[in-house]
Amino acid sequence: MTAADLRQAVLDHLRFSIGRPAAAATPRHWYQALALAVRDRMQDRWMRTTETYLGLRRKVACYLSAEFLLGPHLGNNLENLGIEAPVRAALAQLGQDLDELLACEEEPGLGNGGLGRLAACYLDSLATMQRPAIGYGIRYEFGIFDQEIRDGEQHEVTDKWLHHGNPWEIAKPDVTYRVPWGGRTEHQRDADGRLQVRWLPATVIRGTAYDTPIQGYRVDTCNTLRLWSAEAVESFDFQAFNAGDYQQAVHAKVASETVSKVLYPNDEPQLGKRLRLAQQFFFVSCSLQDMLRLLLGAGEPAEHFDRHFAVQLNDTHPAIGVAELMRLLVDEHRLDWETAWRTTVASFGYTNHTLLPEALETWPLELFREFLPRHLEIVLEIDRRFLDEVRARFPGDEARAARMSLVEQTGERRVRMAHLATVGSHAVNGVAALHSELLQQSVLRDFHELWPERFHNVTNGVTPRRFLALANPGLRALLDRTLGEGWPTDLARLRQLEAHADDAAFRRQWREVKRANKERLAAYVRAHTGVEIDPDWLFDIQVKRIHEYKRQHLNVLHIVARYLRLRADPQLDLPPRVFVFGGKAAPGYAMAKRIIRLIHAVAETVNADPAVRTRMKVVFVPNFNVQNAQLVYPAADLSEQISTAGKEASGTGNMKFLLNGALTIGTLDGANVEIREEVGADDFFLFGLTAAEVARVQRDGYRPAEVLAANAELRTVLEAIGDGRFHRGDAAAVRPLVDDLRQRDPFLVLADYAAYVDCQARVDRAWTDTERWTRMSIRNCARSGKFSSDRAITAYCDRIWGVAPVPVPKA
Repeated sequence: MTAADLRQAVLDHLRFSIGRPAAAATPRHWYQALALAVRDRMQDRWMRTTETYLGLRRKVACYLSAEFLLGPHLGNNLENLGIEAPVRAALAQLGQDLDELLACEEEPGLGNGGLGRLAACYLDSLATMQRPAIGYGIRYEFGIFDQEIRDGEQHEVTDKWLHHGNPWEIAKPDVTYRVPWGGRTEHQRDADGRLQVRWLPATVIRGTAYDTPIQGYRVDTCNTLRLWSAEAVESFDFQAFNAGDYQQAVHAKVASETVSKVLYPNDEPQLGKRLRLAQQFFFVSCSLQDMLRLLLGAGEPAEHFDRHFAVQLNDTHPAIGVAELMRLLVDEHRLDWETAWRTTVASFGYTNHTLLPEALETWPLELFREFLPRHLEIVLEIDRRFLDEVRARFPGDEARAARMSLVEQTGERRVRMAHLATVGSHAVNGVAALHSELLQQSVLRDFHELWPERFHNVTNGVTPRRFLALANPGLRALLDRTLGEGWPTDLARLRQLEAHADDAAFRRQWREVKRANKERLAAYVRAHTGVEIDPDWLFDIQVKRIHEYKRQHLNVLHIVARYLRLRADPQLDLPPRVFVFGGKAAPGYAMAKRIIRLIHAVAETVNADPAVRTRMKVVFVPNFNVQNAQLVYPAADLSEQISTAGKEASGTGNMKFLLNGALTIGTLDGANVEIREEVGADDFFLFGLTAAEVARVQRDGYRPAEVLAANAELRTVLEAIGDGRFHRGDAAAVRPLVDDLRQRDPFLVLADYAAYVDCQARVDRAWTDTERWTRMSIRNCARSGKFSSDRAITAYCDRIWGVAPVPVPKA
């Protein structure tokens, strides 16, 4: 761990692993050598952790997720190992700069947004808190697309994150499983009269494990993220090749590898739906087979599965695991149905992440019949037995039985994956107090009435190691001096900052840290957009997936109103402000792409207008990801959390801003409710309809035209956008967006506009009082401790999984 040891290790890897003399090495070669040297220092911990878990003497949490948005590994591993200083010294001796090498790392594009980033935070906390755990997912060859902006429009570019290799993973070609697909089933009775079912698949794919170490913070625990890559069982047809059919010779290889080729293929066409289902089944089957292998290897019978594994479904993507574990236990390990079902339910937990009906996965029954014929039989049998229970509990209520069935009974028959996950799990949780409440009142109300004891709330959390200690080194140093160095694993200690909010010297240091962070972001924005922004201005930031319910367009309406006010009265007393956006729109989501186009059109006009550009600027950070998020969150003065109340499950960006001392402007939605409870009403800029009010407005028949008729400024804003003033006269560019707001406004943007603009005026007044703002910023950070992922993981482990700490012995 000394600088001398690390220097020699880097040189050794450069020579023996990379095969480059130092004189011919590029920064990328140095990065790869350094990554391997750091991985070596994790390897011993990793192996000791694995040896500690072998034998399954303690229960292991297995986190199944279609996404793991890990972020760059190197900086995080240096932080968790506590070796950044000796690494910097070692590299300096070699004439290399650590920051330059950190910039060489390709970000693993294994996630789309909050779902995948949450999974990554939870892996970090599990390792830090020394809880036995394995993350299971897919090793996508191409991850979430890279976003390029051309003429204000999003263009998706292939994310070739593996182009230069991945020094952090270790391929395990000896850990493979066969995954069947398609075909038919055969039913017969054995000598004892028991039903035996054989699945005769049309195709078999092989899943191969790739393991990545997940190092805990300043502990010896190093858990495993196991990702599956799809391969053909026979990758080359020699006979076809010799016959001259070269394409057929590799057909099986190409077809099989497609399964793990790309994150979230477009599922609009039928082929896309089939591929999405194949991906979900593929990684779940490999993962459950892997757990059973570990179980049997430890000398335990299959019926003890639930005693040794707690399997968490991160949303509905892995929900097919309920049927797959039943298949493995009943068909492969010969358990009777009742024993297998008890084991399955006791093993699984299900986290719901959405209340949006369109996001609750369902699959056509015929798709199941064609490609998962055995699983359809199992799902229908689960459904039959479950509905018997429902009818016994609620006799004569056939409407309830139809609502709760695992299969949609009206129109096209479809398998409801959220229902399958709920019925097949002993615990179901939402991810914020409001979300869990709404989940029990709406989407899963019938299930809650049947099994209230199964329902829990576990409010999301984020890791302070990456999103404060690593992302904000200036604040980290100030906290170390003020609180001592143990706060990254004991975030409750941040409360001690409140005592310093009235200390003028401390407030000055706090502002110096914030300004340095804003300078970093300003330099990044200048390099990637060409726009100059002033670090002394208020940084008003909204970065998240682009979606109508997240209401980036509400933000834009306020920006346009502000712009028009300043154009009308250049002497207007408004403090200068830069509005920062970032986020990706799903490739097939036309309205979200129009919002991106609108943001850029407004930015182009505002930033070029000499009458206002010294008072306001608008920028869009392209290709928002974990890497640039580590620049964005620490630089924010104001965090925009303005989704329609009742639509956001939790949000985690709100927590990352909070940790770094940003003030929040937001609705009572998702975790905003709990953030406001923690920080206090005086330090939170609240506006907008509540979830109950939103429901009432929509139930009573919402008419956006009436809102427009009552608000002259809002009419002017929409007219300015609609007449092409911000699109070089091209009124058609965003006409569908404007028309939708005028005619439907499904997410009540116009209904909340006046309250939002009034709230922004309160922000302006608060910002002009520098000392007051600084106190508010300090208190926001001080009261953010609840939102650590360590707290969330403790709740999962203690209340749902039954997974206790298992310290790894030191070498």
